[in-house]
Amino acid sequence: MTLEITTARPESALLDLPWSTPLEDWPESTLAALPRGISRHVVRFVKLGGRVLAVKEIKADIADREYAMLRNLRRLDVPCVEPFGVVHGRTDADGEPLDACLITRHLQFSLPYRALYSQNLRPDTAVRLMDALALLLVRLHLDGFWWGDVSLSNTLFRRDAGAFAAYLVDAETGELHARLTDGQREHDLDIAQVNIAGELMDLDAGGFLEEAADPFEVAASIIDRYHTLWGALTGTERFEVGDRWRVDERIRRLNELGFDVDELQITTDLGGTEIVITPKVVDAGHHSRRLLRLTGLDVGENQARRLLNDLDAYTAATDQQGVDEEIVAHEWLSKVYEPVVRSVPRALVGRLEPAEIFHEVLEHRWYMSERAGRDVSMDEAVRDYLSTVLPAKPEEKSVVGVDTEEMPVISRLD
Repeated sequence: MTLEITTARPESALLDLPWSTPLEDWPESTLAALPRGISRHVVRFVKLGGRVLAVKEIKADIADREYAMLRNLRRLDVPCVEPFGVVHGRTDADGEPLDACLITRHLQFSLPYRALYSQNLRPDTAVRLMDALALLLVRLHLDGFWWGDVSLSNTLFRRDAGAFAAYLVDAETGELHARLTDGQREHDLDIAQVNIAGELMDLDAGGFLEEAADPFEVAASIIDRYHTLWGALTGTERFEVGDRWRVDERIRRLNELGFDVDELQITTDLGGTEIVITPKVVDAGHHSRRLLRLTGLDVGENQARRLLNDLDAYTAATDQQGVDEEIVAHEWLSKVYEPVVRSVPRALVGRLEPAEIFHEVLEHRWYMSERAGRDVSMDEAVRDYLSTVLPAKPEEKSVVGVDTEEMPVISRLD
């Protein structure tokens, strides 16, 4: 048999690894001392140049399938490990065939759950760990991925500003669909509850689980958190015509959960108006790039997010979901954004940049609508903002508008 290495990133150093040796017998000189989770397969971390790779020994067809699945998940921006390659055609010193190997990049600063629990996690920290897994499962299901083997062992956790971010590690049982049925999602949740309870019972037997923590209650809490989050993200909401401020309120709740609105649908029937919001997790810089492409406005990421939320709400409110988004964006720019910017008196134009003024008008309108219990018009919000809020702002333009031609130029050799 001929050794075959398939990789998206050619790396000649892969040929130097001892592929003719069973993975569990690889010499210490090639291994990286990192904590490993529990796995049904042999897994080893290896040092290769300036990176660390995880190598898993599995059957050839499973290796190919999981490699392809991880590549698809990465294209969907799902939090998961990065696939690096697959090795086929391995044989030992006697010419006997060995299983294939799946190679993934080690996720820096991540730890398996057992390593985290070995540090005697505080109860509130353990709760955040479960929150991270629930959020990961929601993200996977929103993208149509049925995991089939949800567990703490198949997840890596990375600390994230006081919380945890969870990443999928093992995708060999997963299936990718256009959309999951409720039955598929519930099946995944049943698997999760059984697996997680068993893993926590194992930790409890080893003395690593908080004394007051019940493995079954903790496992059930993940399911409860999942349902709460799923309902907040996908549940429909009815409201009366003119209550656009409630649309903004719903979008705010989604943003607080870490999601952004990818699609906004509003349908009207005899019973009233129904809002359906489809969330999607997007990457950094997504909003500013999208706004620049649609409108030519080059603004900050948070400003872009707020302006795009208003654009999406405008699209739905004017029943133009089927219209080309560039056309709707041009209409929104000329009928909504530019009139607000032009309405600023000459004496106040230096207080804030235009995008920030528009953002603040939207904020001001939302608060006015909330207080009034009705949808305040944009004209009404602009008038009130310009008379009560903007005049009190400092003259920012005079601070940032320095003439750089008059600044001294210092020549320096590095």
